[in-house]
Amino acid sequence: MLQHRMYACLPRLLLSFALALGVCAPTRAAASAYFEDGFLGLTQIELHEKLGMPQAVRDRKSALRVFTYYAIADWEKYFRKLVSPENGEDVYMFKRDGIEVRYSFSYAVDPNDHSENRALYVRLVDVEFTPPVPIAQVPALIPEFHPSDDPAAPSFRSNIWLLLFKGAPSPQARFIVKEAAKDQLDWTLAYQLFSLQGLPDPLTIKSPVDRLEIGTQSIELVKRRQRHTHDPVMNPYSKEFLQQPAPPRQTQAKKIPVPQYAD
Repeated sequence: MLQHRMYACLPRLLLSFALALGVCAPTRAAASAYFEDGFLGLTQIELHEKLGMPQAVRDRKSALRVFTYYAIADWEKYFRKLVSPENGEDVYMFKRDGIEVRYSFSYAVDPNDHSENRALYVRLVDVEFTPPVPIAQVPALIPEFHPSDDPAAPSFRSNIWLLLFKGAPSPQARFIVKEAAKDQLDWTLAYQLFSLQGLPDPLTIKSPVDRLEIGTQSIELVKRRQRHTHDPVMNPYSKEFLQQPAPPRQTQAKKIPVPQYAD
């Protein structure tokens, strides 16, 4: 009788064991894009299937925007072993409408995955323009960039960047966020455009930008903790923004000197 009861309880014990394994399993078992950009959340393997192999890999020096670039063959053969794989950014270069467009993909890893070849997941897309392009031209150059046309879409600016939010938050996107309190906030697709020479005031869609970041940020975090550095503005990609009266003509501001570095 006792043996019969033990066998009867076995399915429930196996189910409990399976559920326990599910709880302890990595938090990111399967990859898929979190947002309409189609990149954030993909594994490196999925990204390579989508875009092909990158032309180069780069790694960042400290927190500065100073990079070392490696040929893909050299990276795979030697340098990958010296630098943590997640610190290497895959680089793709395109020529579009006479503009050099360079994509760089940064990765995150699952902290619960302790395997030797743990998967890498796209956490940030950095797109650089050479030469700089007007804000109005960016959607034509970047197919993954679909800014909202709603004048009330959350939009913020500083003297050097423009931050635009798009769509609904994604709970899954917390996986690629490094913020300490990420589980207490909602994370939304964010486009951040940077201008090395600074953005004019008032802002116009003719203002040149050098770089676009596609990532995920929190509107609540901006409004609650970053309100002194993020000034709300009307969405520059809305019809209402374009219908505003032209700003008074001002004398051209002096350009910010850019340091020259040796190759």
